[in-house]
Amino acid sequence: MSVLLYLIPIALGMGGIGLAVFFWAMRDGQFEDLDGAANRILIDDENDAS
Repeated sequence: MSVLLYLIPIALGMGGIGLAVFFWAMRDGQFEDLDGAANRILIDDENDAS
């Protein structure tokens, strides 16, 4: 039972870190262009290199 005294704060801390990373990613614009990466793989870049 005393293990819960350590595990609950660790779990809350990990959840807080995950939430902070999610908000950082949202502010950094990671979720703004979801289709761009999927469409860029179809674009032929051979003309741009030469």
